[in-house]
Amino acid sequence: MRNPNTPSWAWRFARHALLFSGAMLYLLPFLWMLSTSLKPADEIFREGFHFLPQQWAAIENYTRALTQVPLLRYLLNGVVVCAAILILQIVVSLPAAYCFAKLRFRAKRLAWGVILLSLMIPFQATAIPLYIMFYHLGLLDTTAALVLPFIASGFGVFLMRQFFVGVPDDLIHAARLDGMGEFELVWRVLMPAAMPALIAFSIFSVVWHWNDYFWPLLVINTTDLATPPLGTLFFKNEEAGTDYGPLMAGTVIITLPLLLFFLLAQKRFIEGVTFSGVKG
Repeated sequence: MRNPNTPSWAWRFARHALLFSGAMLYLLPFLWMLSTSLKPADEIFREGFHFLPQQWAAIENYTRALTQVPLLRYLLNGVVVCAAILILQIVVSLPAAYCFAKLRFRAKRLAWGVILLSLMIPFQATAIPLYIMFYHLGLLDTTAALVLPFIASGFGVFLMRQFFVGVPDDLIHAARLDGMGEFELVWRVLMPAAMPALIAFSIFSVVWHWNDYFWPLLVINTTDLATPPLGTLFFKNEEAGTDYGPLMAGTVIITLPLLLFFLLAQKRFIEGVTFSGVKG
């Protein structure tokens, strides 16, 4: 006898069909980009569409993408910038989140309100004051200009705080009885316990800053410091916007590291978002 709580096959089919349709909707631009990267120029704008090219130009397109512009340099710049931002964000966010979750201090509610308010202010609203400040500091067109504005992450503090709320106070009291100071407690006890939330935040941070186009476009003028999205702009200018095969091949190469990073951390990402999202 069928369990009444078990969904019917029709409902399961409809649910999976809806999820599959949504997934294909999100994947369609990437699939189109991948298909374009395999075709010669005369076939890209030919009437009608074929996912697989009639004449393969994959080797030519990907070779030109790697040789005509310093694409590997753009990828290295992206890795350096994203890693620096993530490490500094963790250094700032973990102690701050611990203070908001487990300590009592004056104006705590006001400070927490400021953190939440910062989540509602788009970065573009503060971009011009930041640009002027970096101009006077002489930091434009440097790696520091790409890293420093993002060290303090309100979202990182919020996510870590939500996770730390669920950590038993007895664990913290036991660490203090063992002679640990507050900073040692954060790095030796709470950070390993918060690893799922840290991985979830890492994915959000890396994806956001790897794909960031707006801020690098403002502060970077030389190709040597270009991040991957800004590198595609230089590539397009060099190609005069007509040779889309190598351009799409370069975009595929830029997208692949994010895809691999997410696939490797997918399980911990789901755990981190789940555990952090249910705390009050």
